[in-house]
Amino acid sequence: MNITVICAGKLKESFWREAVGEYAKRLSRYGKVEILEAADEKIPDNASPAQEALIKEKEGQRMLALLPGDAYVIALAIEGKQPDSVELSQKLARLGVAGKSHLAFVIGGSLGLSPAVLARADELLSFSRMTFPHQLMRVILLEQVYRAFRIMKGEPYHK
Repeated sequence: MNITVICAGKLKESFWREAVGEYAKRLSRYGKVEILEAADEKIPDNASPAQEALIKEKEGQRMLALLPGDAYVIALAIEGKQPDSVELSQKLARLGVAGKSHLAFVIGGSLGLSPAVLARADELLSFSRMTFPHQLMRVILLEQVYRAFRIMKGEPYHK
């Protein structure tokens, strides 16, 4: 299976890059993993709702341009489904059986995802109703997808 993660912005801190790299490496034994970074916008202090909407739209257009045409798109959004690890594993397995061999996960920037990205998504996924830094979400996403493949293959993984 091909897995593409599309994110807003670059990881500046080395500890985030190392964690993402570690899980991408572990996950690569189950398929090709690609992480694509769309340029993020600087958010002015005290940005108006209109400015925030424009920022999300600009970031969203960049992320949409990176989406592989053949991918099943899963956008990370707080209003998405909140499966447990086994349910996520079962979902990914069903997608594979259904011929969806390319998954694209989309992680928004500090303001979230644009309506255009949410509309393009085949599914919305949430890891919690809490808000997490988008840098940390890369690590959480890759760890959970890695865990899902371990579960799918019947391989041991800590609980």
